[in-house]
Amino acid sequence: MKTISTLFATAAMLTMTGAQTLSIKGSDTLGAKLIPQLAEGFKAAGNTGVKFEIAAEGSTTAFPALANGTAQIGMSSRKVKDEERTFCRTKGVYLKEHPICHDMIVVIVNKNSPLAKLTKDQVAKIFTGQIKDWSEIGGAPGKISIYTRNTSSGTYKDWQKLAMGGRDYPSSSQKLAGNEQIAKEVATNKNGIGYVGLAYAKTAGTKALTIDGVEPVAANAKKYAFARLCYLYAPDKPSAEAEAFMKYVESDAGQNIARKVGFIPTKDL
Repeated sequence: MKTISTLFATAAMLTMTGAQTLSIKGSDTLGAKLIPQLAEGFKAAGNTGVKFEIAAEGSTTAFPALANGTAQIGMSSRKVKDEERTFCRTKGVYLKEHPICHDMIVVIVNKNSPLAKLTKDQVAKIFTGQIKDWSEIGGAPGKISIYTRNTSSGTYKDWQKLAMGGRDYPSSSQKLAGNEQIAKEVATNKNGIGYVGLAYAKTAGTKALTIDGVEPVAANAKKYAFARLCYLYAPDKPSAEAEAFMKYVESDAGQNIARKVGFIPTKDL
């Protein structure tokens, strides 16, 4: 009850003080679906005096924006790097980390693919270019088309670490801006394969693959091979609207929205 009362009190304060702009920048995984819906829930909870500006261009973009003051909150699908935290500190910005939900990076193929499962070893060999044709792993003959996130994406780096042993992507892989773009390309290419966040794993025209016998569903997050935490970052002394929004995200109401969108609330694990 104390949390709910605090949220309502903050909502009243933000409404009375006039319109304030809250700039949030970073991860596409968080910024394309989850954060906009949390923003709508936040405003519906009484925070009518807050206007949101959300730029989802990759986790890497969050930290320069926090450092130079063009964002009040940064979205990241990975932990901040030491050098990013240090850079922010040189600008007088001391970051505070807020884990807000768990995600799973799901391997998707075209819905017409005969494959339903892969092993971690096969995934690694596909995304590093060692396996080049679907016939090598029991699929219909055809050159594999690999779709990945671009280099500013936290997911791009997470995937290298979680699935590829830190090795490089092949030069033939196609880098795309976001989850939705990857899903769209895989849906239209019978030889396509890519990875997306759990919230995008049911895109029409695609099929999510089981990895090492574990289905990519929320209930399996603890044992799924490619699971991770997602974060919001803000200065240690955030603006009133930034602090109120982050409290809402971490509240039961905010975590319920995360669950509905397709993420896994932190308390569920």
